[in-house]
Amino acid sequence: MLQSLFIKNYALIDELHINFHRGFSVITGETGAGKSILLGAIGLLLGQRADARSVKAGENRCIIEAEFDLRGYGLDEFFESEDLDFDGQSCIIRRELTAAGKSRAFINDTPASVAQLKMLGSRLIDIHSQHQNLLLAQEDFQLSVVDIIAGDQDVRRLYEQHFQHYRQTLNLLREAKEAAQRDRDEEDYLRFQLSQIDDLHLEPGKQEELEMEARQLEHAEEIRETLWSTETLLSGDSGNLPGAVQTLRDAERQLSSITSLLPQADALAERLNSCRIELDDIASEVSSQAERIDVNPSRLEQVNDWLSSLYTLQKKHHLNTEDELIQLANDFRQRLEATENAESRIQELTEAAEKAHKDVIAAGKELTTARMKAAKEVERQMTERLQPLGIPNVKFQVSVTPRKEPDATGFDQVVFLFSANKNGRLEPVSEVASGGEIARVMLSLKAMISASVSLPTIIFDEIDTGVSGQIAERMAEIMRQMGDGGRQVISITHLPQIAALGEHHYRVYKEDNDQGTTSHILQLNTDERITEIAHLLSGAQLTDAAIQNAKSLLRI
Repeated sequence: MLQSLFIKNYALIDELHINFHRGFSVITGETGAGKSILLGAIGLLLGQRADARSVKAGENRCIIEAEFDLRGYGLDEFFESEDLDFDGQSCIIRRELTAAGKSRAFINDTPASVAQLKMLGSRLIDIHSQHQNLLLAQEDFQLSVVDIIAGDQDVRRLYEQHFQHYRQTLNLLREAKEAAQRDRDEEDYLRFQLSQIDDLHLEPGKQEELEMEARQLEHAEEIRETLWSTETLLSGDSGNLPGAVQTLRDAERQLSSITSLLPQADALAERLNSCRIELDDIASEVSSQAERIDVNPSRLEQVNDWLSSLYTLQKKHHLNTEDELIQLANDFRQRLEATENAESRIQELTEAAEKAHKDVIAAGKELTTARMKAAKEVERQMTERLQPLGIPNVKFQVSVTPRKEPDATGFDQVVFLFSANKNGRLEPVSEVASGGEIARVMLSLKAMISASVSLPTIIFDEIDTGVSGQIAERMAEIMRQMGDGGRQVISITHLPQIAALGEHHYRVYKEDNDQGTTSHILQLNTDERITEIAHLLSGAQLTDAAIQNAKSLLRI
């Protein structure tokens, strides 16, 4: 329930603080006095889009804050799931808007998103404005009314889960069939591409190895000559010049000859011996390498052919390395394997889709049964509610027919049919009902479903459009009865018959001063109510007759 509302620097409002009450309240005031401003401020708390132009001219920001009494409305789960503080009793929602267009929102002093405001707001307040009458032309609204009366939320949720799973399975089946067809169309191409790669017998490192072999084969003569020359320098087989090995051997002998005279010469001779042995081993290895170098033009041609084929495939597939080509071959194999296994996958998905469709059918039938039963109840209640509202010959029928194609809401198409005249033809209510009849239908629907929906506050914005006199009084009685049911009902009205039945009465008015025009709201006492209702009856000129009529309406 909305307990209090604080507004500062919003539109024509300087500062306003007003308390609200449980039961049936009415708000009156001249056109343009600020009733729509009040609703706009509440709308911001419910997550509506913020507009910087709403900030009062000359001010930097506006603040709108409301306190709600939420005891007994079962909203603990929402606050827990959204990680918001909640003491189990009250909730404060605040929205701040700057002249620069920045907006901030808070729930119990915790920063909140607009999405959170919308989720919470939808469970706190229902604002019924005149444009909501257009909902009667929308099938989803009519379907939701039937579902509320049916109390089929669990069945509908189960159906929606089955339907979603069915659609997902169908999509997977379609994709599998398309992929299988694609792969079948490309199978020969894939096999050819794979065979080209497989013919190279690729292995990690093979490209680098053969590129090195190619370079060696191309320079085999140069490599062999260099190795033989090196071996000659080491071993001393070039003319009369001794090699490095022989020179070291001679140096070692020289040092050994003086070891008796210079003991240190023995260690030096040993070191030379070690060097000689190492050089002798190197010479032997160089000689072996030279003997293994093969000048082989046919092998060079073979290696170059392999590398050429590799480079061609890399360029063809826009790849840079041997590893990437190996991965591509593995991809080709997987696609070919998928082609071979496609039929079993398609069969598996087909069976899954058939099972999912059966689940949808079963849940859909259960949902339809609940709706058909609820449709009769809606017809009965709406007839009983509309007859006292000046439509004695009303006929109200809920048409529940199968859809051409089931959707996420079920198998059923729901249309409200209406006739206000005796022997009149039933037609969709939005097409045949007058403005006043639409208002009465919507009020009756709201009253009917309010008993099934745990909604703390309902605000009716001029739902009395197109009615007057005794009918208006009966509409007020309905709103009062809704308030007696433990909820808060607020009606913005121009009709004295409705204003008089309010348990609490507020007046919205404007004042002009040197700074401009400002809007105010005031809760009226008994004398002020008499005066306000008398003005509603007689206009600006207050008469004794109007005052007496006002007292009569107020039963004073």
